[in-house]
Amino acid sequence: MRIPFFNRLRPLLSLNDPQWGRGSKGDKPDGRKPEDGPPDLDQLWRDFNQSIARMFGKNGGTDGGNGGSPNDSLFAKIGFGVIVAVLAFFWMISGFFIVQEGQTGVITTFGKYSYQANPGFNWRWPAPIQAHEIVNVQQVRTVEVGYRNNVKNKQPKEALMLTDDENIIDIQFAVQYKLKDAAKWLYSNRDQEEMIRQVAETAIREIVGRSKMDFVLYEGREKVALDVNVLMQQVLDRYESGAQITNVTMQAVQPPEQVQAAFDDAVKAGQDKERQKNEGQAYANDVIPKARGEASRMLQDAEGYRSKVVANAEGNVSRFKQVLVEYQKAPAVTRDRMYLETMQQIFSSTTKLMMDAKNSNNMIYLPLDKLNSQGDSGNRTSAPVAPVTSPSDTMTTVEVRGTKDGRTRDSRDRESR
Repeated sequence: MRIPFFNRLRPLLSLNDPQWGRGSKGDKPDGRKPEDGPPDLDQLWRDFNQSIARMFGKNGGTDGGNGGSPNDSLFAKIGFGVIVAVLAFFWMISGFFIVQEGQTGVITTFGKYSYQANPGFNWRWPAPIQAHEIVNVQQVRTVEVGYRNNVKNKQPKEALMLTDDENIIDIQFAVQYKLKDAAKWLYSNRDQEEMIRQVAETAIREIVGRSKMDFVLYEGREKVALDVNVLMQQVLDRYESGAQITNVTMQAVQPPEQVQAAFDDAVKAGQDKERQKNEGQAYANDVIPKARGEASRMLQDAEGYRSKVVANAEGNVSRFKQVLVEYQKAPAVTRDRMYLETMQQIFSSTTKLMMDAKNSNNMIYLPLDKLNSQGDSGNRTSAPVAPVTSPSDTMTTVEVRGTKDGRTRDSRDRESR
């Protein structure tokens, strides 16, 4: 569906209109023909007014050189007002803008900061009164110090710095940050990224300048990164940068390339030292418990042997006391009993030979050479003996045992009663 007003307006304002720039009769007011040249500006304005009048159904003719009827001025004003209203409408709606989530709109009035717009559909005065700039405050931005894009692409002027013990060290690190105030970020500093890089370089040089080289190279990396984070945030807050440091990551911390080999040897020697210490500790952990266990076992064995000897001695003492009591009661009986028990104990471990002394020869042959050799070897031997002459017809037992000095010792048992 088309609006009649615009349908009538389109041919009147078209540059293809054959009457555009010409009078109502096709001639110029000065009597020149159309092919004589372009009309002047006054004639163009009068033609425009006539077109507006025709658009509203009025007569748009001209009265010669006077420029038209008296109603032309009124219709011209109405047409001009409509055009101005349309242009004002489009000018006003040009002030609408949308701010996405995680972003902030910064509004300026004639170039001066006014306020910040929240995420959503917003409106401001159109240009040139106000302008806006969208800033992403949730994006994690990164600044590299000592290198660019790759740790191999070093920047020696940024990476080399001096430690407290007057050694040169090569440090490459990255700083990650977000924006906490978009207005300060835009208008408090000129080159924001370069400012962040310079603050990071200043902070790292101050922290490293107060530390030893070995501390920065090995056990102190994390502490150095934390100290740089804190110091950078303090400096950025004084600059009113509007940035919030989120993380400082050490990419490479090493000595200069000229002395890298020497430091590698020193590090390798330290690692070998730690390895040997660990091996020695492992060996000690294996040997010491075994030695302690062996010592404990020997102590327990000795304690057991001591307890055994003491118990045997105490038992012998107790038995001797009991025998003494019995001996005091009946000495003869006790003496005979002790003798019998002793002989029983002796004969139970020796070889005995029973001979008939009545029917045998009285000559006894003793193999002294064999007895001497058995005595030299320390082994007890027993040899058969010949019957001896006895005044009574009783059985006699003879025992012969060798000794270490080659001499013989014989014993006879008493005649059986």
